[in-house]
Amino acid sequence: MRVKSVISATAGIIGFVAVCSIPVAAQWPKHTDAGVPRDASGNVQMEAPTPRTSDGKPDFSGMWMRAESGPPRGNGRGRQGQGGEGRGRAQGAGEQAPAAQGGAAAAGGAQGAAPATPAAGGANSNGDTNAAFAPGRGGVQLEPPTARFPYDPNGPPVATFFEAGGNIPGGLPYTEWSKAIRKQRFDVDKAKDNPDANCMPMGFLQFHQQPQPRKIIQTSKMILIEYEANYGIRHIYIDGRPLPKQGDPQPWWYGYSVGHWEGDTLVVETNNLRGAEDGPFDGWLDVNGSPYSEQVKFTERFKRLNFGHLQMDITVDDPKAYSKPWTVRIDQRFLPDSELIEFICNENQQFRRRIKID
Repeated sequence: MRVKSVISATAGIIGFVAVCSIPVAAQWPKHTDAGVPRDASGNVQMEAPTPRTSDGKPDFSGMWMRAESGPPRGNGRGRQGQGGEGRGRAQGAGEQAPAAQGGAAAAGGAQGAAPATPAAGGANSNGDTNAAFAPGRGGVQLEPPTARFPYDPNGPPVATFFEAGGNIPGGLPYTEWSKAIRKQRFDVDKAKDNPDANCMPMGFLQFHQQPQPRKIIQTSKMILIEYEANYGIRHIYIDGRPLPKQGDPQPWWYGYSVGHWEGDTLVVETNNLRGAEDGPFDGWLDVNGSPYSEQVKFTERFKRLNFGHLQMDITVDDPKAYSKPWTVRIDQRFLPDSELIEFICNENQQFRRRIKID
């Protein structure tokens, strides 16, 4: 079982603390998936053609991990942690990276990295340490290094884990309403109410970039995404039903999602989410507290470029929180021969008090 990742802050700098039991071979039996394309040596052929369902649509089914997609954009403030094809070692329960070290060290900064300055890719004014999951002094290696996917200079900015707009020139287009919330959450409260740190349901951008894997189950009428992190689960209906009007269904943490096909691209629209108006743990786009409101609509465009590469372009349209819609890209890498590990967190976890965050 995994205990939760916790976000803390000291001297105004976010420290990322990942706390979980060390995965061992006995936790889960090894299973070789016969349906995965392999070469004569048994290596997975990640560049193999995209698998398809019986009706000819791309099949997104399988286990996926977050991945890198080339050099970051916008002042070099992207993630530098490496995507992984297998389970990495994590700190044992009860261990933590010293938040007081701040910067890339507390966030697991890359070993041998330059000093933590914005120019060097360290902590910047937005608190994005630029190295969410790489190993470092007092840090933790959650993912084994893998090659980056080719970088697309014509694509949208690559999303960053700590700061959703870390690669968007000028940052996110906050309204005065959302700017005030972001300031309270990050500058005043030091991100202590981030839902990931409190075992609460996370926003999509955090879920998609967690070092824990996710599993996609695709049928002809529905796609189910199971996130190992916080035991999150999403239902995406692809049976032709329309997206409901805003306010029709009761707001959910993960909203109401419907999808349709545009060629080989699955377009998923989601609305009727709980927003920042609903509580301190609601409406978090990223670790640092960029908010979304009850009015938000997410549009995710899923593409499986080949067997091993899943790409998502995510547009956030929220007139209450942002002066205009904006889009970021997140890549995923196929994770062969693995299954999700049970992750029970819940609101009564005691880790925050035990390490005296509160």
